[in-house]
Amino acid sequence: MTDAKQAELAREQAYVDRLYGRLDQLRAQSRDQLREVRRRGASGTPQARSERDAFATMYEDRLARLDAAEAGLCFGRLDLVGGERHYIGRIGLLDDAQETLLVDWRAPAAEAFYRATPANPLGVVRRRHLRLRVRRVVDIDDDVFDLDTISADDRATLSGQAVLLAALSESRTGHMRDIVATIQAEQDQIIRADLGGVLVVQGGPGTGKTAVGLHRAAYLLYAHRERLERSGVLVVGPNRIFTRYIEAVLPSLGETGVVLATPDRIGPEVDVRADDGADVVALKSDLRMVDVIAAAVAARETVPAEPLVVPFDEHDLQVPPRVVADAVSRARRSRRPHNHARYTFARALLQHLVREVGRVTGDPELSRQRWVARTLMRSDEFRDAVNACWPRLTPAELVEGMYADPSSLEPLSVAERQLLRRPPGSAWTPADVPLLDEAAVLLGDPDEILQRAADRRREREERQYAAEVIAATGTRGRVSAEQLAQRYREAGGRQPLAERAGGAWLWEYGHVIVDEAQELTPMAWRMLFRRCPSRSMTVVGDIAQTSSSSGAQSWADALDPFVAGRWRAAELTVNYRTPAQIMAVAGDVLAATERGARIPRSVRETDDRPWVRRVERTALADTLVAAVRSEQAEVGEGTVAVLLPASVYAEVAETVTERLPDAARGPAALDARVAVLRVAEAKGLEFDSVLVVEPRLVVEGSPRGGHDLYVALTRATRRLGVLHASALPTGLERLTPLA
Repeated sequence: MTDAKQAELAREQAYVDRLYGRLDQLRAQSRDQLREVRRRGASGTPQARSERDAFATMYEDRLARLDAAEAGLCFGRLDLVGGERHYIGRIGLLDDAQETLLVDWRAPAAEAFYRATPANPLGVVRRRHLRLRVRRVVDIDDDVFDLDTISADDRATLSGQAVLLAALSESRTGHMRDIVATIQAEQDQIIRADLGGVLVVQGGPGTGKTAVGLHRAAYLLYAHRERLERSGVLVVGPNRIFTRYIEAVLPSLGETGVVLATPDRIGPEVDVRADDGADVVALKSDLRMVDVIAAAVAARETVPAEPLVVPFDEHDLQVPPRVVADAVSRARRSRRPHNHARYTFARALLQHLVREVGRVTGDPELSRQRWVARTLMRSDEFRDAVNACWPRLTPAELVEGMYADPSSLEPLSVAERQLLRRPPGSAWTPADVPLLDEAAVLLGDPDEILQRAADRRREREERQYAAEVIAATGTRGRVSAEQLAQRYREAGGRQPLAERAGGAWLWEYGHVIVDEAQELTPMAWRMLFRRCPSRSMTVVGDIAQTSSSSGAQSWADALDPFVAGRWRAAELTVNYRTPAQIMAVAGDVLAATERGARIPRSVRETDDRPWVRRVERTALADTLVAAVRSEQAEVGEGTVAVLLPASVYAEVAETVTERLPDAARGPAALDARVAVLRVAEAKGLEFDSVLVVEPRLVVEGSPRGGHDLYVALTRATRRLGVLHASALPTGLERLTPLA
């Protein structure tokens, strides 16, 4: 290292020390404020206690953001024409005089750090990348757009793409890292795109589309915080392994208020423990199921052939079918959900019965006595009559009833009805969740009306208490009881977004980001759009990686039923993850599967050639264990993934995890040095070395098995190996055979 570069490192270290000093100061202030708030304890008025909780939450959030910025606090510097200089980092920092010390990477002033090029420097003279290890500056690399402005000594720090390539070559840990220091121009343009409308981000393997989606969430919360802070941002991933893989990215960017979910966790809460066959998934995913469920709800709103009988004293009061039919019609005209309209139906029956009391007793005055209506309403016979014609229903009861008695599914053919048949108590599947969600919307929360009544009682009590506080403190005229009660409610409602969203079944988000979106079925899309009435979405995926036969064949097919003509597309074309040698193999597989498919261009190569080894079926497990150990030696501290077809997963995965103590399955695999996964579970993940087992069984395992194999082959960042006992499918001819 030259003396000039050492001097530059020392100067940058001094500035970084200043930044960390300010960070520590702000942390200490937030901790002191939090301790002071907590020290007050639970004493005081309800309003005071609520305000204390609100301040505690605010300081906790601030401390979490400051703690998250610790690793790699500052990673860049911009030298601009005219001598102005900006340091770029994870968060913005001001000194005591409110002068900028560090520019948040999402701020407009930082945009040139990602967008400037020699052809369009955007006023940048030099872009400097700082590489930190803990709090120490270990290297600096410069991109200079005007060589005439720097000295000969400064030229020693020039680097081109050194920072990016160094980041790409680092070993994987099993959890996704942010790319805030290495965002590329095409990625930055998407991250900072307008909030409104549906933006589709199409990108092949390794193009960073997942990272772009997550960084876009952080950017939108920064740029539109007032709009999004209350409603929040929902990030949807394909499975729980994936959401666990990405869960640390947004906190590392200072955002802790984003909700992560999988499609089977968005609708009504049920335990998904089974899978459907492809033909059943296709039927349940069809938008015709909207009409099927509506018909099933209507079928439970019945008119009896004979009059209903409700006793009162010694009299039997009758409700003729025509009166029931009128009550059903009145309830339906209210356009309220089934369980809410039930009260309208019951009220219509009750009004008829009260009139009947006056008629059969010969005392019309009885019809005006409140106790008569209360007596009838509380009788078991009245409740039985209402339940017989308009039962209280849960989504699970409705959908389970549909499956148990398919004869009611009139919009479907006889063969389709039989396809859905299954006994009550059967395990729920992922394809059931959108149907349960549709049912929940049509039925409504059966307890909501009772909850509203309880809320109204609580609000009356709060207003009464506020009036007493105003009278006792002599503040009458300066604040109303309603204003004070509202302030009390707002102070007590400052819960973390995840808790607020989790407590409301149909939470409406300000923005939704969907990753691996090509896998969503039409009914799943309907469920998601229901939670984003503004239609502000970022849809991330790759049509070439669609595995589900009910998934997207094109973005137009997926989105036009919901936002026809109101979505726009952007494409990521550069593969930063997968070496060119591996991508060539994967590209052959994709070409054999789908003619004309586009393959992203890889930016790097490695010295490791992808290999293939044929083994006897009986020796597959032994050979696989040996291959894993060999790959571990090659990648050192990196990660190894064993990707298996579903048909042999149970047998082979158990053997591998038993014989390799550092191997794990399921979500735990992300924390292990060796991850043993089904191919479908690996979607969106990346590992230093990948061993794909029995590729022919992968291809034959699903209607779009060639796409599944393409996904499996593109999970590797350094090394790829294939083990097989069955014949190889077309497209793997480039693999180097090993004995």
